[in-house]
Amino acid sequence: MKTRMPIIWLLVTLTCLGYLLPAVAETDLAESNRTGNCATEDIPSFRGGTVRLENDLFTGTDQNYTSGIGFTLASHDIPGELRIECLPTPIRLHAQLIRLLNPDFWSNSDNAAANQNVVLKFGQSMYTPEDYSRTDLITDDRPYAGLLYVGLAWNRRRLDAQSVVEMLDTREITLGVIGPWSLAEPAQNLVHDAIGSNRFLGWEHQLENEPAFQMALDRKYKVYRGGDVILPGFSNDIIRSIGLRVGNIETSATLGIEGRFGWNLPNDFGSYPIRPGAENRPPSAASFHGRANDAIPSGVHFFGILEAKAVAWDFSLDGNLFSSSHSVTRKPWVAQAAVGLSLQGVVAGRGYKLAVMQVYRTKEFEEQSADQNYGSIALSAEF
Repeated sequence: MKTRMPIIWLLVTLTCLGYLLPAVAETDLAESNRTGNCATEDIPSFRGGTVRLENDLFTGTDQNYTSGIGFTLASHDIPGELRIECLPTPIRLHAQLIRLLNPDFWSNSDNAAANQNVVLKFGQSMYTPEDYSRTDLITDDRPYAGLLYVGLAWNRRRLDAQSVVEMLDTREITLGVIGPWSLAEPAQNLVHDAIGSNRFLGWEHQLENEPAFQMALDRKYKVYRGGDVILPGFSNDIIRSIGLRVGNIETSATLGIEGRFGWNLPNDFGSYPIRPGAENRPPSAASFHGRANDAIPSGVHFFGILEAKAVAWDFSLDGNLFSSSHSVTRKPWVAQAAVGLSLQGVVAGRGYKLAVMQVYRTKEFEEQSADQNYGSIALSAEF
């Protein structure tokens, strides 16, 4: 029971934040109106959310990165210069920390063609070796590992008028827990029992409990087209990305590219698998504030993603940072590819988006017997 208490408090805190942030925002608005005359659009309010599920059972395996689930809430757009004094207290403190760690993030804040929004996410990831039946420590395979995390991120979308390039910059701080407190074992047992699959029997050898931290810095950029859709009808685009993650969850640098082709491409920054870092719920091409029922036109498109990653630390391979634990020989370079289909439309006056993909990943550690692939599905809705 003791090991579950911190997680229970984490879940309670997250739930309370979902209910309390609007109330805190109203309180801060009242205070700010007395001092700074804050406008309604300066106060974040949730405009939509996303649920993502990933599992290698979709591709007929059950090993390595075996399951991930993520829940995301994204605020409406905050146009122009960010007024930190108008933000709810938790978000204001987070924004001030981002400004301290990365002073240039809000540079050129007077750019009229800039919007930002804030994103709250919660998720769980789990990793297992290949052989579910062994109860001993499998020294030449990936450790049993789980991660439960909460992240808060700022997305900033801006246009470089001179080069006609549109950019999405993201800064996210992720906090969580590694080990039994992540509840990976009971979560996997619950699902495996429900679907009649074999339980993994070696969870007693999973990584030890320790706090998890990560700061993520991402940039995506593409040619500016304008509008809620890039071009009505059939069109295509290319989205390039670079990323850096620092922490005991993962420390890595990435370089990626995504190509899209289809009908009524949404003017966003593409799709990608779950990662405990930046979440791609960018500010909209046109502000959603006051336009909750004005969803983008219906459309469908195919996409493909290529990504190369240099890895200096991965808790699921390197083990615990603060104590001795099982680990494997991590490969410093990993490549990943994904192919998928995305559909968006309007149901009962609200916008929805469904993205499904299959992800292929090269070997992540020397002892790994084969490359991995898994399926991913994400459903997004505007409130």
